[in-house]
Amino acid sequence: MTTENLISEIRKKKSFLCVGLDVDLEKIPEFLLKEEDPIFSFNKAIIDATHQFTVAYKPNTAFYEAYGLKGWKSLEKTIKYLNENYPEIFTIADAKRGDIGNTSSRYAKAFFEDLGFDSITVAPYMGKDSVEPFLAFKNKHTILLALTSNEGAFDFQTKKIGEEELYKQVLKTSKEWHNSENLMYVVGATKAEYFADIRKIIPNSFLLVPGVGAQGGSLREVCKYGLAENIGLLVNSSRGIIYASKNTDFAKAAAKEAKNMQLEMKSILNGIS
Repeated sequence: MTTENLISEIRKKKSFLCVGLDVDLEKIPEFLLKEEDPIFSFNKAIIDATHQFTVAYKPNTAFYEAYGLKGWKSLEKTIKYLNENYPEIFTIADAKRGDIGNTSSRYAKAFFEDLGFDSITVAPYMGKDSVEPFLAFKNKHTILLALTSNEGAFDFQTKKIGEEELYKQVLKTSKEWHNSENLMYVVGATKAEYFADIRKIIPNSFLLVPGVGAQGGSLREVCKYGLAENIGLLVNSSRGIIYASKNTDFAKAAAKEAKNMQLEMKSILNGIS
């Protein structure tokens, strides 16, 4: 999927919502555990109920890898279902990969070619030769961890190296990498006060923003400083949507929460148009 395709879908739906498919068998409705593949059954119901309100889905691969081969099969079925039934929706493999070049190229082939994801999250700590193999794929996107929402982000990301914080140096350096136009960046919603500085460095790049909702981030604060001319935001919500109910109405409850976020996004977009 091209960036233009994504922007078109955002403008069409008046939404920049990303739904995180972080499936925990201890949290899904108990009756689904009787299904042959409870993870896929849960995902399918959530996707069918929320797709009209969202422009992206983001399975966190750890939640699938934790269940071994069965979990990986569930992930394969989920991405295949999305690509076949909702090809206009952007897909993100939240895998946080990053290794030496030949290993990264294998990761890229696995997620982009075999599974068919549109994008993948990547850790930048090992530098350009660990990231550029992902950037080499046409119409695929690499989402670089820039400034995350966890407490440990302050251990390294905001430390000054000379006169400038490390995360700013990551942003600036990444712009020099080959095919950097295929880069997006993870910036946590709980770091909303940093968005103005980030936009000075990458004014039009897409930002994947976790942390709205359950983690306490404010959608309006994120948009106040983070919106770009091309919208440039994908705001993720996982637990607040997919676990809105543990009863038989779980998909309907998820749709209600997704719609509420979409309506707030629509109001924000209408206010700047």
